[in-house]
Amino acid sequence: MTACIVGWAHLPFGKHSDITLEDMIVKVAREALDHAGLEAGDVDEIVLGHFNAGFSQQDFTASLVLQADDGFRFKPATRVENACATGSAAVRQGIRAIESKAGRVVLVVGAEQMTTTPGPEIGKNLLRASYLPEDGDTPAGFAGVFGKIAHAYFQRHGDQSDALASIAAKNHRNGVGNPYAQMRKDFGFEFCRTESEKNPFVAGPLKRTDCSLVSDGAAAIVLTDVETALSMKRAVAIRGNAHVQDFLPMSKRDILLFEGCTHAWAQAMKQARVGLEDLSFVETHDCFTIAELIEYEAMGLARPGEGAKVALEGQTEKGGRLPVNPSGGLKAKGHPIGATGVSMHALTAMQLMGEADGFQVENATLGGIFNMGGAAVANYVSILERIK
Repeated sequence: MTACIVGWAHLPFGKHSDITLEDMIVKVAREALDHAGLEAGDVDEIVLGHFNAGFSQQDFTASLVLQADDGFRFKPATRVENACATGSAAVRQGIRAIESKAGRVVLVVGAEQMTTTPGPEIGKNLLRASYLPEDGDTPAGFAGVFGKIAHAYFQRHGDQSDALASIAAKNHRNGVGNPYAQMRKDFGFEFCRTESEKNPFVAGPLKRTDCSLVSDGAAAIVLTDVETALSMKRAVAIRGNAHVQDFLPMSKRDILLFEGCTHAWAQAMKQARVGLEDLSFVETHDCFTIAELIEYEAMGLARPGEGAKVALEGQTEKGGRLPVNPSGGLKAKGHPIGATGVSMHALTAMQLMGEADGFQVENATLGGIFNMGGAAVANYVSILERIK
């Protein structure tokens, strides 16, 4: 345990064409510091998670955080990127700054503005997180990549459309109570299961309700060392944090196993000295419902090929064996690329502090987070626990 979350801020995710990327970054930076009871002068380092890949004309965005307060001037500020795990990459860099004693207080911001980009360009931007020599011509972009994964899973383990619909319905139901979620509507199992004009097939066996949303949004957390955190109003310790990178080409691995996810979970839980059975809930990376299904197996909640049983038996519902995505996940909450991992850490801290109004998991004491970039290429796991 080397770092603690002592404050956070979170914008509602959605379509924010009325504000700029800079506006979002500035807002969450200010609000996170206020929430922590700190000033800009207290911050030793700034880390910004921002994927971009063509979403923003303004590149070199690390210094946009300085627009929040003149007190940030001359502080080290770095932008990091690791595809859809960009936010967690920023969190990890903040943790490492504290762990190495290079800083006592680190501000981590994650942000993305996607909806101002034309639809075809959004698909091209996201597809850059795949291995272009193999997947660069995939129809339907990144959804097409996961459509291929879903098709291969169905071939190996049978048609799992009921399980995917169950996951989609669960996450949309959970998102209703989350004030930060982009889509707060309970569609129900039948709507998610049935192809219709409003829920057409997008890629392979994946329908619209199987795919996460194109989103704008930002989130921020303030990290400190444990000693400092214990003198403050709140302290959520990061008991374990792991990063595992896998091959980019899917052809070099069994893509249905998400082995990087498995290794990241094992490393983080070993660090935290806990098992899956000790967790109160998990926020996992459901960019597509097939991803959440495979992640059940990769984290050890089900054996390979048996993730559907976990979904259909309700084991991952809020009252189940291990609630998964009580926030609504990327499916309902939205997925602004650079903000997602920071959002997961902020919302998990809210849960552990009992401040997740509308989507609170009862008696939550230990939370797990899995955020990935690409198709299980960049894999990040954190284990969080309230210590004050």
